[in-house]
Amino acid sequence: MNRTTLSLIAGATALAAVTGFAVVSTPDAKATGGTAQAAAHLPVERTSLVCPQPSTSDLAETTYTSFTPVTKGTENEGRAELRPASAQQQGDEKAEDGEGDEDTKEEKSEKPVLEPKEPGKPVTGDATGGDSPALLGTAEGRFAPGWTVQQTTTVAAGTGRGMQGVACTAPDTEFWFPGTSTGDGRTDYVHLTNPDDSAAVVDIELYGKDGALETTVGEGITVQPHSAEPVLLSTLTDEKQTDVTAHVVVRSGRVGAAVQALDDQLGGDWLTASADPSGNLVLPGIPKDATAVRLVAFTPGDADVDLKVRLASPSGLITPAGHDTLHVKGGMTTAVDLEDITRGEAGSLVLTAGDASVPVVAAARVLRGKDGGQESAFVPAARPVGTRATSVDNTAKGTTLAVTAPEGTAKIKVTASAGTEGGTPASKTYTIKAGTTQHIELPAPAGAKGTYALTLEPESSTPVYASRTLSTTDSGVPFFTIQPLPDDRGMVAVPHSNEDLSILQK
Repeated sequence: MNRTTLSLIAGATALAAVTGFAVVSTPDAKATGGTAQAAAHLPVERTSLVCPQPSTSDLAETTYTSFTPVTKGTENEGRAELRPASAQQQGDEKAEDGEGDEDTKEEKSEKPVLEPKEPGKPVTGDATGGDSPALLGTAEGRFAPGWTVQQTTTVAAGTGRGMQGVACTAPDTEFWFPGTSTGDGRTDYVHLTNPDDSAAVVDIELYGKDGALETTVGEGITVQPHSAEPVLLSTLTDEKQTDVTAHVVVRSGRVGAAVQALDDQLGGDWLTASADPSGNLVLPGIPKDATAVRLVAFTPGDADVDLKVRLASPSGLITPAGHDTLHVKGGMTTAVDLEDITRGEAGSLVLTAGDASVPVVAAARVLRGKDGGQESAFVPAARPVGTRATSVDNTAKGTTLAVTAPEGTAKIKVTASAGTEGGTPASKTYTIKAGTTQHIELPAPAGAKGTYALTLEPESSTPVYASRTLSTTDSGVPFFTIQPLPDDRGMVAVPHSNEDLSILQK
């Protein structure tokens, strides 16, 4: 074995590559009593997010909401902004072609779609129609820790009509999307967004009920710098399948990826990536009035696995009648209809592999409404809340917060921020009993006007999972969208500088 010393700077660089410029710095000697000791956790100093193109429908109306929680230990300076990917690309092309600097400066100085003024207060921006581009965002200094942006679109009619919501994400190098489709009546796009200065090269693999689907142009997809590329899944293969798992792998560079799943009859929404393949998965926040739930699961490799399926209800973990296990064949996508599994109560799906060494990814498509007035949304397997999770674009009547603690009793503090048009933050701590899911009655910010943000901070070591549902009604159809709430990447663990940072390599 070779022994290699990993420096703090190298560790921060590696972190930046994964989380999107999540940068930290070492504290000065005065702050640590003249020693080189570092805090266990420090706020990130720079981060990036990408938002996919919201819609191509002329009837689309989109709202962007940005929020950074107030974080102790951050500096007073900094900034955050979201700009159109296309505008940045045009400016870069002009610079490369040697055209006038004035044109480039004009593109670069174009007013951002969103530019927050201070942490602790959400800001909004709007877009109308189907020509709104993907957005690229960077936050620095006090605006970076936990920076969260929500993109919410309402489409009044047509394919994918309904409410489509997605939390803008940090770029990465691998994504799993169980729950996609190449079947008739579905139009599913994988949106790839490249925030960096060099091109990214991406492969898209598709897996159906019998294994890998033969694809024609799914390999070596180039996403130009500062640009976005929507890829229609049905153009990658001739096979029409209702349930497909899409695997996005970045050969070089990094991208943000999300799937826009549009149905001719059942509306549409964004499907975000499942949590990393694991033998234990939680799908938090199935709406209590769901009229149908379809679970889709996939395991990479050749090994089969039996998944134990349970529902974390308000009273505890229960096994759905007739759906206690789901057999998933290696390398094949498996789906099962769980019907109205929640039966009018809050619920989260808890999946446990019979063989913990066999990893699984999963997602559920949820329907609300009946008789031609249905709308759809997706709940992927989620990562735990972690240190803190942040949700934006909330309203008193249209927001449902679901929190589950499948492994044991947990406490969690929920804070509602001031509104986009004023108000005073409010906080409340809740106890979530072991194995249950609770719809939390949100703390009401005093005098809040407009939409507000929610931050969730666990106060116990037991893992908790959460999701937020936005809902409204349009012509009798229940428009809704669901976003899981993982850790908001506001803090990063930094080892003490006098610790042994060496690692063993073969």
